Amino acid sequence: ADIARIRNVARHVKREVDAGHEVAVVVSAMAGKTNELVGWTREASPMHDAREYDAVVASGEQVTAGLLAITLQNMGVHARSWQGWQIPIKPDNAHGAAPILDIVGAFLVT
Repeated sequence: ADIARIRNVARHVKREVDAGHEVAVVVSAMAGKTNELVGWTREASPMHDAREYDAVVASGEQVTAGLLAITLQNMGVHARSWQGWQIPIKPDNAHGAAPILDIVGAFLVT
């Protein structure tokens, strides 16, 4: 995704918010960024730690989430980006493909 695509998503979100719906958006990294991050991780060390690999690769989603929140705010929509650990979303310990065990996000509903 680029900024034009993020703006397009933001317009869809705004339309739903304006219609009175509560909206949560799950994003992915911008096009090509995950592959770039994976490449950097492999270049740093072919025998990388799975936990640190996840931290590096997740940074792509963090960028997109922040950019979407900023774009929505610019459109007058109350928005905030969240990371899974802040909510918290509790996975098991299978780094890279961990199933979600619990979501404790009641405080997100205002």
